[in-house]
Amino acid sequence: MSDVTDAPRHFRTAAVIPAAGRGVRLGPGAPKALRALGGTPMLIHAVRAMARSRAVALVVVVAPADGVAEVKRMLDEHALPERTDVLVVAGGETRQESVRAGLDALPETITAVLIHDAARPLVPVDTVDTVVEAVRDGAPAVVPALPVTDTVKEVEPAAGGAPEPVVATPDRSRLRAVQTPQGFDLATLVRAHDTIAVSGEGATDDAGMVEKLGVPVVLVPGHDEAFKVTRPLDLVLAEAVLARRRATDAY
Repeated sequence: MSDVTDAPRHFRTAAVIPAAGRGVRLGPGAPKALRALGGTPMLIHAVRAMARSRAVALVVVVAPADGVAEVKRMLDEHALPERTDVLVVAGGETRQESVRAGLDALPETITAVLIHDAARPLVPVDTVDTVVEAVRDGAPAVVPALPVTDTVKEVEPAAGGAPEPVVATPDRSRLRAVQTPQGFDLATLVRAHDTIAVSGEGATDDAGMVEKLGVPVVLVPGHDEAFKVTRPLDLVLAEAVLARRRATDAY
């Protein structure tokens, strides 16, 4: 792997972490990003994951509109890499609105941006660096991904828990499960938000918005530990991964 610190001086990367969602699938309580993992809020783990990359100069945390002060206090209470600046801004009602708020907060010196889920707290720094390097090398949009190991069925949705008829079985060898951080040339992602989001089309991730522009999106290898903490069982797995890292001094 090449050294991301060798990037030209004009190439500067920021990370935006939308953390304004409530995370209802984890059950009642604090927003998902503020749930504890190994005694530390998941959001702190996610910020540290971005800040560990020497290529990331700034991390923008997009907090719930009524939680900006709380998130700022939380960040102040936990140690973060000093070489990376951290900024907290208020998010919107949707993930798209929150990402756009993060983009609007970036200084003019930033040329590339990573969009990272706060609910993926354990992504390794090598994965972050791989995404940054691919953008630095000229890819306008880069997504880490893993091969799909389960057979996937396309169905006709049915209401009320009724059996759903299968309409197709996609070729698993051509499917990938995408992760974050997703990396972008900043101008490309801003254009996607200016055109796709404004038109009301939207997408389930930022790379999908760029795809709708007709701009190529490339995949790089993801990592098993970059999984998304969505359900209580995911939190158990994340605790186990974190405990193993701490036991082996890998964290």
